[in-house]
Amino acid sequence: MSLAGPAAPLVVEVAAIDWSTPWFRPFARHGERLARALRAGADLREVLTDLATGLHNAAGHPLRFVPQSDLPPDTAYESHIFATGTVPTRDNLHDLFNALVWLAFPATKRLLNRLQAGAISRDGVTPTRGGLRDAATLFDENAVLFLGTDATQRDALRGFDWQTLFVARRAAWHGDCAVVPFGHALLEKLVNPYKSVTAHAWLLDLPPGTPGLDVRLADSLSAAAGTLRGGRSFAPLPVMGIPGWCDDNRDPAYYADTAIFRPGRTRAPDRC
Repeated sequence: MSLAGPAAPLVVEVAAIDWSTPWFRPFARHGERLARALRAGADLREVLTDLATGLHNAAGHPLRFVPQSDLPPDTAYESHIFATGTVPTRDNLHDLFNALVWLAFPATKRLLNRLQAGAISRDGVTPTRGGLRDAATLFDENAVLFLGTDATQRDALRGFDWQTLFVARRAAWHGDCAVVPFGHALLEKLVNPYKSVTAHAWLLDLPPGTPGLDVRLADSLSAAAGTLRGGRSFAPLPVMGIPGWCDDNRDPAYYADTAIFRPGRTRAPDRC
């Protein structure tokens, strides 16, 4: 097939994605279907809208993906999605992953959009987002979900105790605890991963594989909405330290790099 036009680079980029990697696996079903459709010449937004059949936004509007040009001038992106159910989408990986997260976590994305739109309606668009909007944006862009019921592992993550989390308790990973990516900017970085990629972890006291994760996550964030305040609402997690995410981390010396696996801050996240 001959590729031409603005979508051509995206077709090549999506074709190169390995959907079997641990970080892309939760999105593989839709991602692989999307990749096939793009190779066949389909429009990104039309395919995404078809995949979103039956989904709606927080105001009850059917979820649709539209060209970026459909966003009116001087209208906030989150406000537009809330008011119309349409998600302005460009031909790039950043917006493609945003759409895939909408498909995989619709309840959580609806909540984040409602929180953002509500804050914009109340406060307007200001040079600084404010604590709630800042936290919602960080979550939307860069979050991972840390699932586990073991207090030792949870405390190790909160306390920057990388040796306990990744070395001493290594055998517990993917059984007693696991990480599920959420942030679409994080997913974009993981197309070409590097050691210093660091996510904002949201801790959920749930065993890996818990059904209904999207609704459980949305409930957790909704309950915490009144206390969300920027980056301190989360625990930093260098994701290439996760066992199985990088061959090099099988050597305990991998975690001796204190420029990435840094010592802790003075207090734990405000709410996880």
